[in-house]
Amino acid sequence: MNVFDKIKGGLIVSCQALETEPLYSSKIMARMAFAAKEGGAIGIRANTPEDIIAIKKEVDLPVIGLYKVDYDNSEIYITPTMKEIDAIMTAAPDIIALDATNRKRPDGSTIETFFPEVRKKYPDMIFMADCASYEDGMRAQKLGFDIVGTTLCGYTPDTKGTEIPCFPMLEKLAQDLTIPLIAEGGIWEPQQLQKAFACGAYAAVIGTAITRPREITKRFVNAITK
Repeated sequence: MNVFDKIKGGLIVSCQALETEPLYSSKIMARMAFAAKEGGAIGIRANTPEDIIAIKKEVDLPVIGLYKVDYDNSEIYITPTMKEIDAIMTAAPDIIALDATNRKRPDGSTIETFFPEVRKKYPDMIFMADCASYEDGMRAQKLGFDIVGTTLCGYTPDTKGTEIPCFPMLEKLAQDLTIPLIAEGGIWEPQQLQKAFACGAYAAVIGTAITRPREITKRFVNAITK
């Protein structure tokens, strides 16, 4: 069974913790991935080569790898340069995710000039385009990405304030793309997940609502204070 068959129609759990978060640890993320697998997840999304390696030792699920790095001269932080892609490749993920919006990258390139270089260097890797808009998704397909994700909708200057999950965008992309579409971003309730699949999502990613207890706790506390 190939990677696409393994993730079709299922839930991918994002197991990530940044240095500023309480659960920051490759060991903890690996155990989080194990818990997700036991709960029925069919894939894991993970940040940094170290976490990817630890998770792959713990579970035999497909892993979407990315590498978040902040650069002073660019808004892009999800696998922004070839340096991060090279580093992720050493961890052997099944899929690599990168920002596919058309903003300037740290080296001054855009996705239209950057991704062809990536594809040339790693022709056999499966690449996921983290997109913010319908236009991003259609451009990503044209550039040769294998998967489109709605990951960045609501998180870029152009889409700030957009209600997420953005079901109209999801539905339109699902209709017009010929490659798999992964719903990601803002899914907090089972009903939202069901709706994402009804809109035509190939698979879905949930992170914060499952694997970030600080944010989950805040959500409940805010409900009390309101």
